[in-house]
This record gives sequence, C-alpha cells and structure tokens, in this order.
Amino acid sequence: MSATSDPRSLPATPDFDAWPVDHAITGISHDDRQLTIDWQDGRKSRYHSIWLRENAADDSTVNLATRERILDLSQLEAWPTIGEARLETGGAVTLELLPERRRLSFHPGWLRAHDYDNETDAEAPLVATTHWRGAERSEPTTLDASGWMDAEHDATSTDPLLEKALEAVIGEGLVRLRNLPTDPGSLDVIARRIGPPRPTNFGHLFDVRAKPDPDSNAYTSIALPPHVDLPTREYQPGLQLLHCLENDTVGGEAIMMDGFAVAEALRESHPTHFATLTRVRWCYANTAKTSDYVWFDPMIKLDARGEFNEVRIADFLRGPLMAPFDDVEPAYAALMALQRLLREPEFALRFSYAPGDLVIFDNRRLLHARDAFDVSQGGSRWLQGCYLERDEARSRLRMLYRARRRARVASSVASGN
Repeated sequence: MSATSDPRSLPATPDFDAWPVDHAITGISHDDRQLTIDWQDGRKSRYHSIWLRENAADDSTVNLATRERILDLSQLEAWPTIGEARLETGGAVTLELLPERRRLSFHPGWLRAHDYDNETDAEAPLVATTHWRGAERSEPTTLDASGWMDAEHDATSTDPLLEKALEAVIGEGLVRLRNLPTDPGSLDVIARRIGPPRPTNFGHLFDVRAKPDPDSNAYTSIALPPHVDLPTREYQPGLQLLHCLENDTVGGEAIMMDGFAVAEALRESHPTHFATLTRVRWCYANTAKTSDYVWFDPMIKLDARGEFNEVRIADFLRGPLMAPFDDVEPAYAALMALQRLLREPEFALRFSYAPGDLVIFDNRRLLHARDAFDVSQGGSRWLQGCYLERDEARSRLRMLYRARRRARVASSVASGN
C-alpha cells in the first residue's frame, strides 16, 4: 500500500473487490475525451472519458446495494467529456464530467488494475495453462486435506488449500486431495466449498461402483477407455469430482491424460487430421432406457483466441456419424489417428485410489479411464462423484484472490502504511 493513499479515505469502486494501491499516482492531465495518469513506477495510462463515465461508482451509475450498472449511456444528453480533473491528497482522482457537471471520484488501485491502455491480454486465464504427459510425472498434483473440512470457511475468507487446488485444476486440469472424510454423501459438502453441483440424469451425486442392471459402463467392473463424461450434452460439465469411499479390490487403477496434450501432439504429427477433428461435427448419443441425449460437435474445439477449449472424446458415446458424404472417410482417418495416440503410454498418468482421496479434474480437457477390477473375490470399489462448472471454479478462485487482497488492505490499515 502506498504511503500516499489511505484506504479509509479512498472512494468506492464499482464492484465489491479490494484494490491495494501498490503504485501511487504522481500526476494527471486531460483533454475533453481522455485522462492521462502518470504512476510512481513510470507507467503512463490513458482512459477514455466515456469509459470513465460508465465505470463510475456513484449512485447514478450503479445500484450501490448490488454494484450492478443502472446507467444507460444512450440517455445522456451528449457524449461525456472531462471538464476538470484533480488528484486528491489521499490518492484518488476526481473528475467533473460534462455536460452533466457530475463530479466522480476514482480509486487509484482500481484504475491501475483496469489499465486497458497497457493491458496486453485482458482475457488471459487466471492461471497459465500447462500441458503435460503422464510419463513426465509419477502422480497428480497432490495436497494433504487433513482437517480441512473441520475448519469453517465462507465465501469471503481465505483458504490456502482450496486456492492451491483450484490453481492446479485450472492450470493443469487435475488435482488430488488426500485424507478427506469417507462418509457417504460428504462429497456434497466438499463440492459446495467450490460451488453448487450440477445435477444430471445420473443424480446429484452418483455412485461409481459395480451394480446390477447398470445404466452406464462406469457402473460395472470392466475397463473404461479414455473419455470425457457427458459429451452428449450441449454444454458438457466443466469439472468432475470423484471421491473414494472404499477400495480394497484387485485392479481398477485410475488413468488420466491431458486431452490438450494429446490434441497438440495430433496437430504436430498430423495437421490435416487435426483440422478435420476441429471441423467435422460428430454425433454423441446416450440412448438409455429412460433418457435420450444427443448432441453434435467437433472432437476438438478452440476458443476465439485459438487456444484449446475442450475435447469431446468418448468412443462408447458416439452415435452414427452424420457428416457430409465427402467428410466421412477423412473424419474416420482422423479419428483413428487420434485413437492411436490415446494408446501411447507416454500420455497416461496411472495411480490408485485410497479411501479419502478426491480428484477434481476438468471434464472438458482431461480424459479419464480405468483398468478392470475383480469383485469375484470380495472387496468393494466405491467412488462417489458429482459435476460442477468451470465457472464455479473460476469464481471461487477470484473470491479467494479477493480475500487475500482484502487481508492485505486490512493489514496496511492496521500497520498505518
């Protein structure tokens, strides 16, 4: 916190976050449509007058109870311009916006954090994505969660273990927590520390264990090939949680692989096949006894930035290919090239579940599989699972970062800095 900025005297921001002032403002200048700020570290930032007007924190711009915008720019008398700009002694910037003649003050920490003039990638992910191959590691990123469920946490408190876990999920696609309770149903409480679970036709929580009359291969003891869950949905679940309650059977080793690393390898070795799988829309179908889910999408999807966004790989949930006639043979050739890569041992990370283990993984990125297990000699393999959305993980991680920023501000106030 800069000594020139007292957080108790700074203006509100148009959100509920805390914005430490790590760099003081040393000077400002303006013309009608632009404010320029000089910072203590030498940075120069420019802000448009219309952007400043829309992002003010007063009650003509936002509902102060919700911090949601109520201003309709089109109802202003004219394009907002800057009539006056002043740097306050406490570090804030106060503007007079014309033609309203409205005086609006801006928090320096908030302005710095939203410096779009110097931001090189405003849409960069919260955590940098790291592609990996199973041969490069002996186990998933693993955290000891002993006692974690005994501590009280709410949406505004810090939680270092959960912060590390979510950073691993977002960055690597996978994390394992160990030494959690093994009470049936406790997964719901664990999941809600991230966000509300997403119910599906398999239930709010689902039991992954062999059972009579199964409605999914997962509910048998047979081996499962690498796949994502529910590619049959328009929006397949973003995260999956699997919590081991019991495991004393022979076999059933878990297998995880980074679908993005596999897709990247396909792009490098067979660029034409890669392009085909980003273009051809496959049929994904789960035509069960009591439901009938069908969706069409490519196997590999990129986002607007050209980065990997999701894979839809699950051979046992593909329906008949209904592509244009001339696409059929290229599509199958690309599929078989991908299938050959999925059998390469270098991509697979293998590990066993112990009771109290929980894995959280990105279901739109990570492929999971398992070896067959033997129940004929007794014993039990019981996992409980649920789904969440990627949005919940990102929101929760932002809240954890916010809690740390608030703690920094509070510490600064307490120390008088």
